[in-house]
Amino acid sequence: MFSRADRAGDAALLAGLALDDAEVSVAFVRRFQRAVYGMAVSITRDAGLAEDVSQEVFVRAWGAAASYDIRRASVLTWLLTITRNAAIDAIRARRPAPADTEALDQLLRDAGAPTEDPEETALHRVETDRAIAHLHRLSPVQARAVVLAVLGGCTAAEVADREGIPLGTAKTRIRDGLRRLRTEAEVSHD
Repeated sequence: MFSRADRAGDAALLAGLALDDAEVSVAFVRRFQRAVYGMAVSITRDAGLAEDVSQEVFVRAWGAAASYDIRRASVLTWLLTITRNAAIDAIRARRPAPADTEALDQLLRDAGAPTEDPEETALHRVETDRAIAHLHRLSPVQARAVVLAVLGGCTAAEVADREGIPLGTAKTRIRDGLRRLRTEAEVSHD
């Protein structure tokens, strides 16, 4: 538990933050960064997003430092409330749109346009239908990331930008999606 001296010291750090004191600002962040990041990662379940949330929390705290009231809550409680709200906001903002399975299917069908040869066209159709079936076994967010990367020619950074997710999350979705597709293909060929 925190003592009154801790609460007073934390309030003094926050007051220094409100005054734009660089040294105090660094001390403030160091004092609370583990607690803020810990709460952010426990809510978001994403290390990259939790880092973004943590940064946003300290920006919000800096902006609201002058309005802090020690009688209402400790600095830690106040900061963790900001963290909770920022993490929930981040999750809502980055919630992926539901995958449009028809759009994914059409993108696959359009990829590698078939030739005039009826045999090649039939083979292309069979392979496309098989790929679509495998894609539907992925989560919608993985399927969309794989389609954007493989068929759309997007880099992981472009996938991250288009999906509004951290780069690490985009890389993981692409990598895990491709691994699962590879496993599905190997199982179906056995």
